[in-house]
Amino acid sequence: MQKTLARFEEYRELVKTKASKLPKKHPRCLADGNELLRFYGATITCSLGINGVSSLCVSDKCCVCRIIRDGFSTKRELKGGIGVFTSSTSARAFESIEVFEENPDTRKALIVCRVIAGRVHRPLENIQEMAGQSGFDSLAGKVGLYSNIEELYLLSPRALLPCFVVICKP
Repeated sequence: MQKTLARFEEYRELVKTKASKLPKKHPRCLADGNELLRFYGATITCSLGINGVSSLCVSDKCCVCRIIRDGFSTKRELKGGIGVFTSSTSARAFESIEVFEENPDTRKALIVCRVIAGRVHRPLENIQEMAGQSGFDSLAGKVGLYSNIEELYLLSPRALLPCFVVICKP
């Protein structure tokens, strides 16, 4: 967890440094990297949370334990070839959870994360075309009323820090 926290803080400093060099200043990026709280949906295949079990398992199939233990990875958590998907609402994050194997022990969980959104690009149409464009740290998927970013794709796995796990009943 210490390694994940260090990577997160290093990424924040990188975003702040990049923002300070831009001609148009972005106050939130300069202050804290534009940090937000977001939900991430994942599966859990071990006994974590059952009858008070609090130790992490070592299985790569248990997404929650892997993320808490090693942090996020672009290879595993990449959504649609874009970035790591997060949501401003627990319901949307829960809907996004994909269960790949028919394991009766697989449960769904929500991870509340601190994220460094940095400079957010708000594409109007094809979000995948914008993923490779430089200068942005995240991409807005769905934008709600009053400019609320409901869906946010983080382009770097270092931009996410898992903080809380909410294990959902089946």
